Amino acid sequence: MKFIAIIPARYASTRFPGKPLAMLGGMPVIQRVYEQVSGMSIATWVATDDDRIRQAVEAFGGQCVMTRSDHKSGTDRIEEAAQRIGTDADVVVNVQGDEPFIHPSQLHTLMHLFLDDPQTQIGTIGKPFETMDAVENPNSPKIVTDVNGYALYFSRSVIPFVRGSERSQWLAQFPFVKHLGIYAYRREVLHAITQLPQSPLEKAESLEQLRWLQNGFRIKVGLTNVETIGIDTPDDLQRAEAWLASRHDAE
Repeated sequence: MKFIAIIPARYASTRFPGKPLAMLGGMPVIQRVYEQVSGMSIATWVATDDDRIRQAVEAFGGQCVMTRSDHKSGTDRIEEAAQRIGTDADVVVNVQGDEPFIHPSQLHTLMHLFLDDPQTQIGTIGKPFETMDAVENPNSPKIVTDVNGYALYFSRSVIPFVRGSERSQWLAQFPFVKHLGIYAYRREVLHAITQLPQSPLEKAESLEQLRWLQNGFRIKVGLTNVETIGIDTPDDLQRAEAWLASRHDAE
């Protein structure tokens, strides 16, 4: 089975303009993401609509493809990029351009969802929550799965409701799982889901993956115990810098 990883990267982020080019530990965030992924010996590309990002990627020796600027989601950008690249890969991996610490084991888990199960159409990753405060954060979507590891639903609300127990004890009663926004799709499935209109559940929760579920596509969920630091805001960048510094001090 052949894989390709495509990293969507926009310059015009609402919360952090120019985020892919922000410096983290002496190199652009997008370079850190690229090197983490390409280190897995997967064909790796950056998909962007901004020439400044293209120039930066090519400057560090990366592969970059230009895409339209009107895409509403990273998935749509990934599909256009795959078409422009002309890839013959069986599976397209979508790695967010703001995940500079994505771990090789997470990519390995994601890829094995397809290698181990020929029925997998879309794959993603989840991580067990560690605190109830984190579970209750609406910015951390929750996943519930069936007994075979396929997603039943994603929600910003706390799901499931644990009846007959104090809310502070829920985490001890049920293994709540946080969704990490890393996806992989069979090539033909990626094309199909980008042709779908927004669904009512997607609009309600503002979660793109609900469009796919509501249209009958199945999402296999792999689990990881590795926590990463995503870069959504300048404050996140400062935390990432501090984490890098502490790791270097420990070495």
